[in-house]
Amino acid sequence: MLRTLLTAFLGLFLMTASASAADLENTLYLDLKDGRVVIEMYPDKAPQHVARIKELVRQGFYDGTVFHRVIDGFMAQGGDPTGTGTGGSGKNIKAEFNDIKHVRGVTSMARAASPDSADSQFFIMLADSTHLDGQYSAWGKVVSGMEFVDKIQKGNPYNNGSVAKPDKIVKVIVAADEGKDAVAPATAAQ
Repeated sequence: MLRTLLTAFLGLFLMTASASAADLENTLYLDLKDGRVVIEMYPDKAPQHVARIKELVRQGFYDGTVFHRVIDGFMAQGGDPTGTGTGGSGKNIKAEFNDIKHVRGVTSMARAASPDSADSQFFIMLADSTHLDGQYSAWGKVVSGMEFVDKIQKGNPYNNGSVAKPDKIVKVIVAADEGKDAVAPATAAQ
């Protein structure tokens, strides 16, 4: 009886540890000047977007980039290495529209007119804006630290949210990599 109970407990413990490791692989730590934002990613809803974001994060792509477009009561957009809203990583991602509602805290990909033009730019919803549902690839949600997102410098509402002195992303880390030196996939193979 005791042996059966211990075996069951050990199995449950291993399943929980495995689930936690998977959760960390699909969790981002977004460090802003005011604090850490935790984003849960949804690889089941937008697998290519989540994979690309993790790839860029592990390359340090987002570190030091700005939130160039921030519209109070709508969203905060960043992920452009030029800080102008016209740049990207150079690799478009095919749209993965899904059933995630664009409500406060949801993270989604910015894009140009073409549905398949998302690259590195993303936005965090500051308020519910469900008119975006089914038109942008939502890939995650802020689960902690939304108060720090709310403190991001707002842009000029009469200039499409353009921010004169934008706040920067200090660092982004895949939670599973915290405490390790993240190495870009291309570098690891060398």
